[in-house]
Amino acid sequence: MNNNNITATAIITGQQQYFTTADGVRIAWQLDGEEDKPVVVLSNSIATDYHMWDAQIAAFTPHFRVLRFDTRGNGASGSPAGDYSINRMSIDVIELLDHLGFDRVHFIGLSLGGFIAQYIAIHMPERIDKLILAHTAAHLGPQDGFNNNIKSLREHADMAPFAQMFIRNWFPEKLISANDARIQPFREVILAMSPTGLAGSFAAVRDSDLRNTAPLITHRTLVIGGDNDTVTLPEHSVYLAESIPDAQLVMLPAVHLSNVELAEDFNRIALYFLQ
Repeated sequence: MNNNNITATAIITGQQQYFTTADGVRIAWQLDGEEDKPVVVLSNSIATDYHMWDAQIAAFTPHFRVLRFDTRGNGASGSPAGDYSINRMSIDVIELLDHLGFDRVHFIGLSLGGFIAQYIAIHMPERIDKLILAHTAAHLGPQDGFNNNIKSLREHADMAPFAQMFIRNWFPEKLISANDARIQPFREVILAMSPTGLAGSFAAVRDSDLRNTAPLITHRTLVIGGDNDTVTLPEHSVYLAESIPDAQLVMLPAVHLSNVELAEDFNRIALYFLQ
């Protein structure tokens, strides 16, 4: 497998860089790790930037070259107007892989990133080796909730209520009450986020239904779920693990971002599976 067919001068490891998609959206990305290592892609939750994976880098880079990016509408990437789609977000990833010359990669997708991971595994299976689907689902509803959020963002553009909502959905109350230092960076990213980008991202999740196609995934797959997750419920993880042939399931005593809340456990489980 050819993961590193670009020159050493083409990439400055460890610095944020940008490329522009075919439809004109600038995507922020970063590479960490040595060029001779296999590549693993980390795809983010909605309303985060790629720094949501910071707790993985030290553990992963001895074994992998790690590619992170900001999904369109999120972080430092562009936020075009209108509804987004998982199809277009997945094409963004493929165009980034092509830009970097990476033919086949391991892929970890969490939440929105898990929708993207599923879509690529189903429609562009040759680009993925091993697959980890964390805190995600084949389908989320109801549509009214997404539509209300989209309407609010497009009429008022106030990110404060969404910051409060996401923090409550992502972390356990004990960490929030203790003002855990890990939480504030996530709050700052949400408050600085483009309302247009968040609305478009909500639309992408709203319109995605992969329940009929999840059984078509043929990759070695690990599903990681949270016992206390109120966004992608434990039954969403069980559904994916039962739908994807021979998938493994690990449930952690976590809310929605176990890679942050239980980083050591997440890293150990993910690395064991990938290696």
